[in-house]
Amino acid sequence: MTFDLSSLGWDEQFGSAYARFDRPDHRPARVTRVDRGVCSVLGGDGAHRASVGGGLLAAAAHDPVRLPCAGDWVVVRAWPDDRSTIEAILPRRTAIIRAAAGAEALAQVLAANVDAAAVVAPVDPEPDLGLVERLLALAWESGALPLIVLTKVDLAADPEMIAAEVREAAPGVEVYGVSAAAGTGLAPLRPFVASGQTLGLLGPSGSGKSTLVNALAGATIMGTQEIRRADGRGRHTTTYRALVPLPGGGAVLDTPGIRAVGLFDGVAGLVQAFADIETLAQACRFGDCTHNGEPGCAVLVALTSGQLTPRRMESWRKLQREIAYEMRRHNARVAAEEKMRWRRQHARARGTSRP
Repeated sequence: MTFDLSSLGWDEQFGSAYARFDRPDHRPARVTRVDRGVCSVLGGDGAHRASVGGGLLAAAAHDPVRLPCAGDWVVVRAWPDDRSTIEAILPRRTAIIRAAAGAEALAQVLAANVDAAAVVAPVDPEPDLGLVERLLALAWESGALPLIVLTKVDLAADPEMIAAEVREAAPGVEVYGVSAAAGTGLAPLRPFVASGQTLGLLGPSGSGKSTLVNALAGATIMGTQEIRRADGRGRHTTTYRALVPLPGGGAVLDTPGIRAVGLFDGVAGLVQAFADIETLAQACRFGDCTHNGEPGCAVLVALTSGQLTPRRMESWRKLQREIAYEMRRHNARVAAEEKMRWRRQHARARGTSRP
């Protein structure tokens, strides 16, 4: 069985990065799923399972970002005993990264090498605009093209009014309304899953991501569950990140429902997600204006006049504080690791200098 890797996005840039690894027992492949250190990969010779090589595991001990994730292009080594191991990850073109849960300031890659990152939100119940803004910041930071997909539009009395509210919270981002169950609104999304293109999906549990994957694929690939109508919540149907190749080329990368979205060093993404506030800030009298009462603050003028809503302003402030906190945690961890490294070097030097 052979598989055309170009349909999954393999091109000259990835081929050039792979060239230094090219040898008879190596082959390129794309990660479709990761399960506790064992990856499902799709290569030119079809689908395989491959464990993560020791070199990558050692590198990832201090930095989980260096572990393979769904969407990665990797170098797979075939061993004489029929084992396969992932020996290297080719440079990621895009990466959706969030702060990992836990006490340490670490990052987690949700998806790699997606060309477009869609924030998926249901219109029934109405979208959580704060979560949409947070996910958009992740999408902008990834380097992929952000877009918003509003699902279940057939259940809303006035879906266009909801779409208009979402557009106000997402300047510069295209908003698409779909009903995957009815099969409507899918045509504008097809270019994002054309041959060689990968569409990543981000959204909370119950937002309709898995149903959207099935609709785009024309078959039931991802499991789905009903959600509670009272609050729109449901159990996580997708508990793993999965790259799903589609008929005719292209792929969708589905992610588990996201309840908590921590931004990790996402300054650039925040600037783009709140481009309206950043534009207003350029008209402030002082270049270092904090928008907390300074004279000539254009942001506060817009807030008073109603041009800028208090909800959006508070969302921006909250994410600013969160990113500042994550950066302090990250800097403290790096400093602690550097101190420990110098201590180990000093201990080794003392040991070798003894008679």
